[in-house]
Amino acid sequence: MKLSHITAGLQLHHTIDHNFHDLDIKGIADSSKAVKKDFVFIAIRGYNDDGHRHIGHAIENGATAVIGELQMDGLPVPYLRTENTRKALGIAAKNFYGDPASRKTMIGITGTNGKTTTSYLIRHLLEKNGISCSVMGTIRNIVNGHSIESPNTTPSSLILQQLLASSDDEAVVMEVSSHGLSQHRIEGVEFDICLFTNLQHEHLDYHGSMDSYFDAKKILFNQLKPGGTAIINIDDEWGEKLPLELREKGRHICSIGQHPSSHIRIRSMDKENSSAVLDDEEETILQSPIAGTHNIYNSLMAYASALGAGVKKEGMLAALQVFPGVEGRFERSEMPNGSVVIVDYAHTPDAIYHCLTTAKEAGARRVTHIYGFRGDRDTSKRMDILDVSSRLSDHYTLTTDDLNSSSSQEMESIYQDFNTRFGNDKGQIEMDRSQEGDWIIITGKGHEKYSHQFSLPTRSDKETIQYLADGHSSHKI
Repeated sequence: MKLSHITAGLQLHHTIDHNFHDLDIKGIADSSKAVKKDFVFIAIRGYNDDGHRHIGHAIENGATAVIGELQMDGLPVPYLRTENTRKALGIAAKNFYGDPASRKTMIGITGTNGKTTTSYLIRHLLEKNGISCSVMGTIRNIVNGHSIESPNTTPSSLILQQLLASSDDEAVVMEVSSHGLSQHRIEGVEFDICLFTNLQHEHLDYHGSMDSYFDAKKILFNQLKPGGTAIINIDDEWGEKLPLELREKGRHICSIGQHPSSHIRIRSMDKENSSAVLDDEEETILQSPIAGTHNIYNSLMAYASALGAGVKKEGMLAALQVFPGVEGRFERSEMPNGSVVIVDYAHTPDAIYHCLTTAKEAGARRVTHIYGFRGDRDTSKRMDILDVSSRLSDHYTLTTDDLNSSSSQEMESIYQDFNTRFGNDKGQIEMDRSQEGDWIIITGKGHEKYSHQFSLPTRSDKETIQYLADGHSSHKI
C-alpha cells in the first residue's frame, strides 16, 4: 500500500513530499522491535517509555517512514509530524487493513460493571439466531470461534484492526474501557450500537474524579455510525445524564430501565427469580439466565442490542434459557460439605454489593466473603468496599491481592488501620469454617490467574476451589 493511502485522514503538520507519496508500505508497527523492511513506525509516547527514543532502532530494522509528535530533523527516512500519534496509529491501521469495521455490525459496550457478561450474552443471542459474532474483551478475544489471549480489555488500535481484518464473523461485540477510550485505542472504528451499562466508583487513581471518568466513557458515543443507536441504562444516575447530551448531537437513543421514560421499560422485577416484565403490548417476560438484579439489567442490555441487530424477540427469549454463563462471573461450585463457593470478578463497591445480595436472595444461610486489595491501585474505593462487606456478609476475610509495586509491609500497615476502623466479630478468623447451607463469596480475581506463587499448586481462585473440593489438601474451605 502507498504511504499516501496509509496517511489519508491524518492531521499532519506538513504535507508529504511528492517524492514519497508512492512509497510502498508493507506494514505498520508501534514498537521498534516489531518493525520489518518497508514498515511505517509510529512513535507513541507512553507512561513508561517514549517511542521517539527508538526511532533509530526502527530505521535500523527497516522502517521506510516514521510518524511522530516531536520536531525531529535529519532522519534518513521521511518523518511525518502530527499532534497525537495514538490517534494517528488508529487511522493509519484502519487505512492499511481496509477499514474492516465498516463491513461488520459493530457493538461497543462501556460502563464500570457488566461489560463482560453483557458482551457474552449478546454474542450468545446473535449466534443462537444465525449471526456469527466475534468478542473482544477482558477474558479473551474470540474471533472466528477461536480464543486469543487478551492482555487488555480493549486492545491497542493496531491489534484491534488486525483482529477485525482477520474476522470472518458478521458482528463484533467489544468491551470498551475508559483507559482504552482516553488512550484512543478505538480510533478509526465506528459502531452501529453503543451501550452504557452504569458508572460506579472505579479507576479514580487514573481519571482523578467521577466527572473525568464519565467524560472518558462518553467518548465511545462520538464514534457511532450515522444512524447508529445508543442503548443506555437510565436507572443509573450517570446514564440518566448521558441522553441529554447525546440528543443535542442528534444521536438515536434507546433507553432501558424502570424509569417511566425508558423506551424499553421494566414494569416489574422478581429479584428472587431474576426476571422482569417488560412494558410492551405483549408484556414480555425477560428471564435472566444468571442470578441477581444486576444481571437482569445485563440481560436487558443484551436483549435491546440483539433487537437492534435484527434478531427476533422470540428467538432471543429462547436463547437466554440456554446461556452457559461467563468464566469468573458468579461461578458456582458445590463443596462436599454442602456449602457453596462463588468466584466472581467483582472489585467495586457496587459489584460486591450485588454479588453478596444475590447470594442471600438465592438462599444462602450464611455468607463468608473473601477478598483482597491490590497494591497501589485506586485506594479511594477501599473503605466503601470494606463497608459493604462488613454490612452484608456474616464473616469476611480481608487478605492481599497482587502487591504490584507496594511492599507487604506497606499493605500490612494499611490493613492494621482497616482492622482498627472495621474490626469486629465478623472479621475475626474462625476455626470452624463453612457448613452446609453456607455460601463463600470470593471476589476480585474472577477469571484472572494469580501473579504470585502460594502454598497450594493452583493458579486461580477457581483452580483452588476445585483442588480443595477434590480433597487434595488438608486445608478446608
